[in-house]
Amino acid sequence: MKKLLILVLALAVASIPFMMAGCSGDKEEATETAAVESTTEEAPAPVPAPAPAQTMEKKGKIKIAYVEWACARASTNVVKAVLQEKLGYDVNILSVSAAAMWQAVGSGDADAMVTAWLPGTHKEYLAAVQDKVEVLGPLSYGAKVGWVVPAYVTINSIEELKANGDKFNHKIIGIDPGAGLMSASEKAIVDYGLEDWKLVEGSGATMTAALSDAIKNNEWIVVTGWAPHWKFGRWDLKFLEDPKVSLGPEEQIETVVRKGLKEDMPEAYAFLDNFNWTGSQMATVMDWNEADGSDPYETAKRYIEENPDQVKEWLGQK
Repeated sequence: MKKLLILVLALAVASIPFMMAGCSGDKEEATETAAVESTTEEAPAPVPAPAPAQTMEKKGKIKIAYVEWACARASTNVVKAVLQEKLGYDVNILSVSAAAMWQAVGSGDADAMVTAWLPGTHKEYLAAVQDKVEVLGPLSYGAKVGWVVPAYVTINSIEELKANGDKFNHKIIGIDPGAGLMSASEKAIVDYGLEDWKLVEGSGATMTAALSDAIKNNEWIVVTGWAPHWKFGRWDLKFLEDPKVSLGPEEQIETVVRKGLKEDMPEAYAFLDNFNWTGSQMATVMDWNEADGSDPYETAKRYIEENPDQVKEWLGQK
C-alpha cells in the first residue's frame, strides 16, 4: 500500500511541468502551430495591387501669349484650364506686351492668344503679321475702350477736358506703353487739342491703383479704360463720349492662332475655335481674381467645374 502511494505521488509531480506549459504557453503554441500550418498548407493567392489611377494622355505642349489685363488673364487661364484638365495638353502661358504678343504668335513662338481686340485697337499689330496668323473670330462681343472717369465727374465728353485741365492735373493715367489703347490715346490727344496734357505710362495695376486713390479722395481723374473689366463692378464709372471716334468704335475680343496649328493639334484648334463667353461671365472670373490670395488658374478651374455644360459646348460634346 505504501509503495502504491509513493508511485501515485511520483506520477503527479512528473505531470506538473506539462500542466504549467499548457497554461503559460498559449501564445507560443499558437505561433508554432501557425508556423507549422503555413509550411504544410498551400499559401493563399497574393492580393493583387490596386490598378494605377488613370492618367490623361499627354498630347503636346501649347504656348499662349497674353497681356496682363484683367480680361486677358481671365480668358487665358480658362483656356489653359480646359486644355490641361479636360484635353491633356501641357500649357505654358506667357505674359508679354501687346506688341510682343502679336509678334510671338506671328513668329510661331506662341501658338495662340485669346485677347485680340479688333477691329480697332490691335489693327496695326494684325496688319504686321496678317499672313502668319489665323483669326478664328470673336470670343466675346461688346468690348469697348476709351477714357474713363468716376461718375461724380460732371463732364461727359472728351471735348470738355480741355476746359477742365486743372481739375485733372493735365494727366491721363495710362497702362503699358505697348498697348494699342495707348497709341489710340496719343491720337486722341492730338485730335482733341490736348497737347499740354501728359499720357502717363504704367500698367493695368497702376492705373486701377491711381483710380482707387482718386475715388477715395473724391478727386477728378481720367484713365485709359476698357470693358469688360472688374473696375466697373467695384466703382461707379463712365466712359467719356468720343465724338471723333479717336479711340475706336465698339469692338470684340477675338482668338488668334499661328498658321499650322490646325494641322499640328486639331483637337486644341477645334476647342480654341469654339471658345466663347459673355462679358458678364468673364467679369465673374475677373472678380474672383481680385480676391486676396486668389490664383488665376485656380479660379479658372473653379469656373469650368461650375459650368460643365458650357465646357462641353466648347469641346463639341453637345
